[in-house]
Amino acid sequence: MSRPKPTILLEKVEKETYKAEQVLASEGIWAVYYDKKPINLKTFNMLISYPGPKYKKVSFSNPGHAINLCKKLNKQFQTDLFTVVVLDKGKQIYP
Repeated sequence: MSRPKPTILLEKVEKETYKAEQVLASEGIWAVYYDKKPINLKTFNMLISYPGPKYKKVSFSNPGHAINLCKKLNKQFQTDLFTVVVLDKGKQIYP
């Protein structure tokens, strides 16, 4: 049984290198959220399929790494919809 295709929320392609980054919807990530919804983060090259896509971490064991990723994604996609939430009750802690 094959894996279902992910829902792509945002995509950024660098025109010079054709490197693409996608923000993917997820049902089980509890650290960095986009628009109050959990996400996955995938990077890959648009020209070649080898070695394949890379999935980046979006949940962490301490808030510092999650906040840094949140700041980076907000800057990269020019938005403020990425947030960091506490895992216990979904309480937003940044911003």
